[in-house]
Amino acid sequence: MFILFLFSLLLSQHHCAEVYNISSSQPLAQGQTLVSPGHIFELGFFSPNNSTNKYVGIWHKTIFPRKVVWVANREKALSVTDTLASLTINSNGNLELVDGKQSSIWSTNISVPSNGSAALLFDSGNFVVQDDIGAQLWRSFDYPGDTLLPMMLLGFDNKFGKRDVLTAWKSESDASTGLFSVGLAPQIPTQMVIRINGSTPYWRSGLWDKATFLGIPGMNDEYLSGLNLDDNVQQGTKYFSFFFNRILAYMEISYKGTLKLMYSEHGENWNLDWEAQKNPCDHYGICGPFGVCKASESPICKCLKGFKPKSQEEWSKGNRARGCVRKTKLFCRSNTSQSVPSRGKQDGFLKMSSVNLPDFHEYISRYSAEDISNLGAEECKVKCIGNVKVTPKDSEMADTIETSRDALLHEYIRKHDPSELVIYDFDSISIATSDFSITNKLGEGGFGPVYRGKLQEGKEIAVKRLSSSSVQGIEEFKNEMRLISKLQHKNLVRLMGCCIKDDEKLLIYEFMPNKSLDTLLFSPMRRAELDWAKRFNIIQGVARGLLYLHHDSCLKVIHRDLKVSNILLDEKMSPKISDFGLARIFEGTQNLANTQKVVGTLGYMSPEYAMGGIFSEKSDIYSFGVLLLEIIGGRKNTSFYYHDQELGLIAYAWHSWNEGRGLDLVDDVLADSYSPSEVMRCVHIGLLCVQDDAADRPTMPDVVFMLSRETDRPQPKRPIFTFRSSVSDPQPQYNNICSANEDTITLLQGR
Repeated sequence: MFILFLFSLLLSQHHCAEVYNISSSQPLAQGQTLVSPGHIFELGFFSPNNSTNKYVGIWHKTIFPRKVVWVANREKALSVTDTLASLTINSNGNLELVDGKQSSIWSTNISVPSNGSAALLFDSGNFVVQDDIGAQLWRSFDYPGDTLLPMMLLGFDNKFGKRDVLTAWKSESDASTGLFSVGLAPQIPTQMVIRINGSTPYWRSGLWDKATFLGIPGMNDEYLSGLNLDDNVQQGTKYFSFFFNRILAYMEISYKGTLKLMYSEHGENWNLDWEAQKNPCDHYGICGPFGVCKASESPICKCLKGFKPKSQEEWSKGNRARGCVRKTKLFCRSNTSQSVPSRGKQDGFLKMSSVNLPDFHEYISRYSAEDISNLGAEECKVKCIGNVKVTPKDSEMADTIETSRDALLHEYIRKHDPSELVIYDFDSISIATSDFSITNKLGEGGFGPVYRGKLQEGKEIAVKRLSSSSVQGIEEFKNEMRLISKLQHKNLVRLMGCCIKDDEKLLIYEFMPNKSLDTLLFSPMRRAELDWAKRFNIIQGVARGLLYLHHDSCLKVIHRDLKVSNILLDEKMSPKISDFGLARIFEGTQNLANTQKVVGTLGYMSPEYAMGGIFSEKSDIYSFGVLLLEIIGGRKNTSFYYHDQELGLIAYAWHSWNEGRGLDLVDDVLADSYSPSEVMRCVHIGLLCVQDDAADRPTMPDVVFMLSRETDRPQPKRPIFTFRSSVSDPQPQYNNICSANEDTITLLQGR
């Protein structure tokens, strides 16, 4: 009996130690913690290691070592010996921390209409005071400390004079404000800056490129999306946030001035994702004005071409912060309407690739893109010189860092060690493609042109030459590297190897003699080569390839850009899915993900992806449904008209099928040389795949099974998402913004 009583008492005490709200009648005492509904975050009293201070803070409940993500009383700590302090709602409705003598230590200090307020902790980590009807009166997310959590905002509001920055602790044991802070710089274009004492620059992120900060290469490896910058010029607000489909992550500025992103995959321990200040070049202005820092060289600093150390003596001693000066003064010819000055008295421009842009630069938008495209090289040069302004402040090009993407890519390849990947010599590829001759050009996509080539041993290859200015191209390159060694299937194109030299990044694929499916399917002269047997074989092959990606491979891969032009045909017209640059790997039981940066091809995007950034295997299945209907009809979804109605291929297919006229969809060139039962089966399956609600779409195992035999199938619902109005009442539609060659595009979703 005594044992049962003791066990019951222990359970009761444990239960009392956790509370779910703080009110005037239920304060939070020491020994108690406020817990979020999903038991993700916890708030309570804590004392850092080797500290005589005590604070109220928030931390992740289940992950050790414990990381405190927010502190209430940073600047006024409790004594570690004070055991009677409590956190409560006081008589005026404010949340207040009082010590053992009932003296106020910290308060929310807001005007509260009543004393019926309460404090709650959400699963996002946001600590909120709300009134008796649930309206939020105060939020900890509006008062960041040293840590940024997913969905928190970091930035400023010029209209109200509000500026949010992360401020480091003074030390590991002292949570008060330390030397370092990090936030968005007010200048345009945007970058993140770490400062010492709020003023002296210590580090900068490089420019925001609508997906990542260019000066943090580690950001690009895993996350092609998830980072967001909301810049509202009219309202005078600019805020940075992040969300990576896992709430167990945080970004922190440490007391040593290091910015890092940590995550917990399974809620067990913390892992480092990326970290700023990883090499000497990360320190702001280490090489001074007109100096360039390259960490892989010794010494790491060098002057720009045409410049010399400002102080050779200091430079030789290793003190290069004073930077470089011009060897020859600028000519500064002011009359730019005349011809360019003769050589020897000519100011000009020096191309520098793979470097962060210097501080204090600005974009000039005096001329439209059309104006620029009509200029010759020399005329463009004259106009550029005419835009140059050189003042004492502007003349120093501060903090230029050579990012050396080649070195990063080589390191990436070595790290992933694709066992069957060949590193080709650039000269051999140049010879194989006749120096990238226009006659060998097979086509061009969003990442660069593709060339046909023949190696010395006679093997034919296809070479994708990535654009040196394309950030997406670099990410595609890495994605192909990551997937190639693990994905092998007869319906996936094979990447044979790669080549990196200076600004050149090449991907070498097996050559597909019949090119991509769109070159036949949408060609008036060639689509007759695709009889029904070939088309049905292509449909089944693509389905088997997707089944492998989604279910049968060692990785669960979502392609995200499945379309007719990404289906290549070998000598036997067998299909092979290509272009895995936008593919995403799902791990474990993950079924869907969300992105702020929607990439893909309009007309193939599912509703939830195009409008909400949510992607899963069901978004690939939607794309497959569009592709299937296009193969049957020989017409593009994005440029389909039916008499005077701009219905769209999907809407027309549903109308025809619903009215018992499904065979009307069949490509005219097939005449009667097709199997009506197979066509109707494919139309039915295609309509199931393009259902508006992802839950109504089949899985790839279902699709492959239904394609292989006659079986009972669900009835498709009317697909509202793709319906179009009549031409006499035009509305914005896909074909108004989709390029003729179906290039992959990026849509930035507003928050």
